[in-house]
Amino acid sequence: MTLKDRKLAQRIYLYLGALFITSLVVSNLIFQKFFYWNPFGDFTVFGVSLFEVSVGILPYPITFLITDLISEIYGRKMANQIVTAGIFASFFSMGIVLISEIVPAIPSSPIDDATFTQVFALSPIAVLASMIAYLLAQYVDITIYHFWKKLTKGKYLWLRNNFSTFLSQFLDTFTVVGLLCVFKVLPWELFFGLVVSGFIFKIFIAFIDTPFLYFFVYIMRKRFNLKPNEELDLDF
Repeated sequence: MTLKDRKLAQRIYLYLGALFITSLVVSNLIFQKFFYWNPFGDFTVFGVSLFEVSVGILPYPITFLITDLISEIYGRKMANQIVTAGIFASFFSMGIVLISEIVPAIPSSPIDDATFTQVFALSPIAVLASMIAYLLAQYVDITIYHFWKKLTKGKYLWLRNNFSTFLSQFLDTFTVVGLLCVFKVLPWELFFGLVVSGFIFKIFIAFIDTPFLYFFVYIMRKRFNLKPNEELDLDF
């Protein structure tokens, strides 16, 4: 690889990392707003409407798309580094929000304490549950992705993309909803409905992002002249 290509590959990796971390941090800041989307009509699962989900779920598929792309082009080690950096950034951002909530607003502040708390108030249990679930899901996603990549010798991109995402998204949804129920943030009677609804929504989005993965992988492999099972070695 030429020096020019190496610098370009590093720059792309940096931008992908920035998108990943931004999506992860934002999802934790906006999760308190919920919305509904009813493509199948007024349908319920275990008493929960399909789909009534947090807006925090919207950036999540982007993070799995990015880690799959990094896994495919840069390798497992580089993908794990991005996930670790994202977890660090999430806890750091949560710390800033908590400090901002503690300091009192001045009388002339456009946003008073009550409004700020209502919008940004964080449940430590909810944040912890989300981070544990996400950490588990992302590392599982990367591990399974590379298992299928090795098994198929770099062929069938759609297979490893979807199979890794399906299991990791189920683990993420099951773990976060389960922990919230264990700590009584959510009632147990909503457990199965929220797990099924959240999982189906994520799977639906995963199918949609597969063509995008093919597109970006094609561009990257063509630009850096990579073979089907070849990865860039940035060595940092």
